[in-house]
Amino acid sequence: MEWLNYHHLLYFHTVAREGSVKRAAEVLRLAQPTLSGQIRRLEEVLDEKLFVRQGRHLVLTDVGRVAYGYADEIFSLGRELMGSLRGRPSQRVARLQVGIADVVPKLVTHRLLEIALRLEEPVQLVLHEGKTDDLLAALATQTFDLVITDAPIGAHVKVRAFNHLLGSCGVTFFAAPALAARHRGRFPKSLDGAPMLLPTDNTALRRALEQWFDRIGVRPRVVAEIEDTALLKVFGQHGAGIFPAAEVVADDVRRQHGVRTVGKTAEVRESFYGISIERRIKHPAVAAITEQAREEIFG
Repeated sequence: MEWLNYHHLLYFHTVAREGSVKRAAEVLRLAQPTLSGQIRRLEEVLDEKLFVRQGRHLVLTDVGRVAYGYADEIFSLGRELMGSLRGRPSQRVARLQVGIADVVPKLVTHRLLEIALRLEEPVQLVLHEGKTDDLLAALATQTFDLVITDAPIGAHVKVRAFNHLLGSCGVTFFAAPALAARHRGRFPKSLDGAPMLLPTDNTALRRALEQWFDRIGVRPRVVAEIEDTALLKVFGQHGAGIFPAAEVVADDVRRQHGVRTVGKTAEVRESFYGISIERRIKHPAVAAITEQAREEIFG
């Protein structure tokens, strides 16, 4: 009888999760050649190819995806066994692994994922933030159940995945109280020449704002371009400039940052997408998020 080497399985699982031998080697504290050799040994034992290379990333083959699913279950059972032996509750909790594009506002992410935490069956969230293309590459290896981003998957991304529109909303402009008072009148013309904090140009919101400014003939004075939306709001809170945020979290922004509304527009839309490798979503938490987001948050 041929035995499965669980060290090899762990190495395979880590490479699939991290998306590259280099990152997996860092996690496991192994030399890259050693790790690559162990993966090849597992492929020899299984007599199947587990990975193919796409650009800089390793992508699971069909057999690799099956093996990854079994490996995930095996290690989950191992954790449950250890917990049971140590006197901890043995109830198994479903895991929801979500990749979050770093351009998605934290407040919006929280509102979306809060839906999963309210489900009758308990869910353990495992959240990773990163660049959209990196997250989508990892989605192909079934590292994530869902990727949340601000734009649908583009044709340039060689991943078979499906877009699920979670919802869209208008944009509200905020500023510290004194600055808001000076620019609230005659909005949006009052934005002309006003100090402005904008997201960086790799975001869908920035592109939509630029088009809107052109249409209405407004030229704000851009003080800073900030990719991290939480940091952008902190700068705005301290009076550095006026800043935009999704209308659905307007109350949270005012409450958390002590800012005031300058004005709002429905002509600029901020949209959010859940991207999965399933056309018809089976994971109950992902299904709840995609269904309830439109009704509860963006309805």
